Amino acid sequence: MRTILSLFFSIVSIVACANDGPDGRPAKRVKSLKVMTYNIHHCNPPSAGNKIDVPAIAQVIRKEKPDFVALQEVDVNTERSGKGMHQARELARLTGMHYFFSKAIDHQGGDYGVAVLSRFPILDSTRFILPVDPVLGGETRTIAAVTVEIAKGKRVIFASTHLDLKEPNRISQSERIIAHFKDSGLPMIIGGDFNARPESPVIKLWDQHFTRSCQECAPTIPVEKPNRTIDFIMFKPDGAFKGQSTRVIDEQYASDHLPVVAELKVN
Repeated sequence: MRTILSLFFSIVSIVACANDGPDGRPAKRVKSLKVMTYNIHHCNPPSAGNKIDVPAIAQVIRKEKPDFVALQEVDVNTERSGKGMHQARELARLTGMHYFFSKAIDHQGGDYGVAVLSRFPILDSTRFILPVDPVLGGETRTIAAVTVEIAKGKRVIFASTHLDLKEPNRISQSERIIAHFKDSGLPMIIGGDFNARPESPVIKLWDQHFTRSCQECAPTIPVEKPNRTIDFIMFKPDGAFKGQSTRVIDEQYASDHLPVVAELKVN
């Protein structure tokens, strides 16, 4: 009898494991996703001089337990952050997530750009440079996008970007991103520092193609007495997800931006 019971529980255990996805989630269906976007200021707390504090950023992420994180202002092997310090890789290690880094510019002997973290294994990744008007000038910007499987047979694209300080560049960069993923055929979530307010032409352009996780979005900068909303989470198509909640986390030490967290229902 004991042998029969042991065999029964073994079979149940095997079936349960077969239906588990990353972190023990059911592989057949995922009901919701938690998404964060965070401009991490190269892990340099503004109040701490030149100190680089990667664990502080990791702690913010771990506390929220997101499925995806869009990171901006990420250093890799720079003098200011330390040769041999790959911030995206280290944050992935400290949070137990997968990562993909997209270089934007050379900086202090290393690289600087955007990145994504994902609880789900990365199946594919894409990086491309965003346009800058040569007359206006501006810092090179890129996008980091990954494809993951959140449930059996259900793939999504998750991306991170950081748009330029000049509005004409932001508009052309937005047009480039929207056009690139227009015919992807997969649901998509993007987070980033858009350097644009909700009422701006840039965000109005995005609103034509993506759905923001919030319409009345709380300010994200500066960290003390924030008064501007420039960090957003968006998704498409509208029927793939439904924004359930969006919160701006009151974390005033680790960066000069406040992190944004959205709960998305998966339809």
